[in-house]
Amino acid sequence: MAAAAQGRGAGSEHVDAVVVGSGFGGSVAAYRLAEAGLSVVVLERGRAYAPGDFARTPAQMSRAFWDPAAGLYGMFDVWGFRAFDSVVASGLGGGSLIYANVLLRKDERWFVREHPLPGGGYENWPVTRADLDPHYDEVERMMGATPYPFHLPAYAGTEKTHAMQDAAAELGLEWRLPPLAVSFAPEPGAEPAIGVPITTPAYGSLHGDARRLTCRLCGECDIGCNDGAKNSLDHTYLSAAVHHGADVRTLHEVRAIRPRPRGGYEVDYVVYAPEAGEGGEGREERAAAGMGPVRTIGCERLVLAAGTYGTAYLLLRNRAAFPGLSGALGTRFCGNGDLLTFLTRATDRGRVRPLDASRGPVITSAIRLPDELDGVPGAGRGAYIEDGGYPAFVDWWVEGADVGGAVSRAARFLFERFLAFFETAPDTNLSRELSELIGEGKLSVSSLPLLGMGRDVADGMLRLRDGRLDVEWSTATSEAYFERLRKTMQRIADVLGAEYADNPTWFRKRIITVHPVGGAPIGRHPGEGVCDPYGEVFGYPGLYVADGAAMPGPVGTNPSLTIAAMADRMCSRLLDRRHAGASAGSRPVGATAGLAGKGGGDAMCGRGPSGDRGGRRDDRDRTSLSFTEEMKGFYREGVRNPGLLGDRFSFRLTITVDDVDRFLEDQEHLARAEGWIDADACGGRRPVERGWFNLFAPGGAPDRRLMRYRLYFRDGADLPRTLSGWKNVFHGPPTDIWPATTTLYFRVLDGHVAERDDDHAPIVGAGTLNIELGDFVRQLLSFRTEGPGGLAALERFARFFAGNLWDIYGPDGNHT
Repeated sequence: MAAAAQGRGAGSEHVDAVVVGSGFGGSVAAYRLAEAGLSVVVLERGRAYAPGDFARTPAQMSRAFWDPAAGLYGMFDVWGFRAFDSVVASGLGGGSLIYANVLLRKDERWFVREHPLPGGGYENWPVTRADLDPHYDEVERMMGATPYPFHLPAYAGTEKTHAMQDAAAELGLEWRLPPLAVSFAPEPGAEPAIGVPITTPAYGSLHGDARRLTCRLCGECDIGCNDGAKNSLDHTYLSAAVHHGADVRTLHEVRAIRPRPRGGYEVDYVVYAPEAGEGGEGREERAAAGMGPVRTIGCERLVLAAGTYGTAYLLLRNRAAFPGLSGALGTRFCGNGDLLTFLTRATDRGRVRPLDASRGPVITSAIRLPDELDGVPGAGRGAYIEDGGYPAFVDWWVEGADVGGAVSRAARFLFERFLAFFETAPDTNLSRELSELIGEGKLSVSSLPLLGMGRDVADGMLRLRDGRLDVEWSTATSEAYFERLRKTMQRIADVLGAEYADNPTWFRKRIITVHPVGGAPIGRHPGEGVCDPYGEVFGYPGLYVADGAAMPGPVGTNPSLTIAAMADRMCSRLLDRRHAGASAGSRPVGATAGLAGKGGGDAMCGRGPSGDRGGRRDDRDRTSLSFTEEMKGFYREGVRNPGLLGDRFSFRLTITVDDVDRFLEDQEHLARAEGWIDADACGGRRPVERGWFNLFAPGGAPDRRLMRYRLYFRDGADLPRTLSGWKNVFHGPPTDIWPATTTLYFRVLDGHVAERDDDHAPIVGAGTLNIELGDFVRQLLSFRTEGPGGLAALERFARFFAGNLWDIYGPDGNHT
């Protein structure tokens, strides 16, 4: 691994791939790409932490936070937004350094499709459990996922695990031991044992000869495992990536990203030197001393994996360099349903019931709350409740919370010592008195944090406010979910004879999330997401998002495994396309496959996109083409004919030709259209449910062609609507080419109307749209192909387009 402070000189450095961040997405990407032989540089802003490096003393803990402007380069990055708080990590291995090791797969039925949200809109996962299962398998293997060995004598005495099992049985809920990324055994297949040396894997360790021990059940997972028992990403994926040649650079923070004019990307970053800033007296002096100059590196592929906040911030801050970014940037944010509560003073038949939160890994078991998607009527949104743990020293803080008991014991101790002062022969053995002064530890031994997570509502928005990241999200629209979760936790407390306590911030309905997701979500088209279902950013080939920001909604379970699996899937596709000789980028993945056959009838008289009338060629033999078009203008309700005045109206569509050869042969030249329309009169931004586009369809005369658009959507009242639009391309002077090909006249019809029924359908309104020059340039840059012979297919398409224009606008001799 490259030394943390060894900066690279600015200039001509160029590699195949730069990975920004080293969390679950970045580490997987670094390993997969390096293993495939690509030159890979990982830029991680935080430090590397070998076993034994994590803070434990108060002096160390005071420096364990991340704020370079204050000279702090530690592991905990704490955020305080207006309606919630959040804790994430900064360090080599990202969130794996402080997470609680749980690797649960996202529930199969929780991969929702067009699931309505309480405040309007919908949540949509354009991937399925079947898509991710092989990648889940691979990540679990690499991370050494194994359940807590509760069945073995050395682990069977874990009281909090028993308590969770008992509570689930009493409440009729499902209880399970989730897979944990923890080494309980010295090597795969061996018998678990406590505190024995772990065998170094074949790919070695980027930490060198650092000694690792199996789990000692000390509860320190969330503050960094000094034994190395956690199979965190630095011990697994990142060590394997370095073994295959990846260059991992710590204390390198990315400041800016931009596309290169001829393809690929440039990344600006700074290198921190913490030791240089430790002598400064003031905040500014320390920050300036600890930060080097801005440096630049170029790459063919750029993987953003800086965490939900980091990736969203980079894209928002550098949006001017990426004018074609989807309007979905910043959307779909939520806290993955995180909720922290506490059980205290558990009892069983009048006696203290031990829960021993500090014994074992932080999380050992989980209780699952069913979801209405499971077929349980009225269940609402599902969730998981997991036992929480903490280091043993926290037990002292818990006991300190029992102020009344502590004062009583101290008073009794002092009173007895006062009486002993007057005795002629006092008892000189003070062991009993000191034992009673400390107390029996009843509060700490009978207390347990509960960690909840699940399907809250992903309606949050990330944006920049005065240059800083800001999030608009609260628990309000998820109130039913959180109340159900709290009531279940209270029922668990009742079963265990315990008192229930909310997180102290809940009185303001605030939560603390350690699982922020969303902000650059995947989607079927740019109107729905920033990235395609594989994580590649729409309109920017070779730019990927591979972290929690790509989630289009709550994962429901602990999101780490799903983030890693999606990154693994992303890399498989990237490498498959590379081996096939495709360009670095890919076209947006289609959206309408999942919508085929939904309401509205057969809009195009029995024909699908690209003119399919039945038999289809093998996908491997077809070349597809796509591009993005954005148009803006005006719309008026209550009129029949398009005009130039009215309310604002726009759309953004991705036009996809599934088979270029068939498209060119077909007289109608039919493709599919996906995206969104945006109009105040129609309820704001509305997704296109199904859409079609005809390029140069016959126009009734030899010198006339039509570009036809048919878009199904629903307005703000959920009423079905159809946009039926046309561009008139007919013979005239060459100066007519621009207005004819960039002006769309349209009507909005009531219902989802087939083309043959246009003349009889009720008209809601009409309008006119145009392509602005800047949008036209972005449209030209958005062309993509996929399949064999992509360049040749693009050339054939271009000749077809130019040829039709020549036929229409050429010399009069062509129009006989």
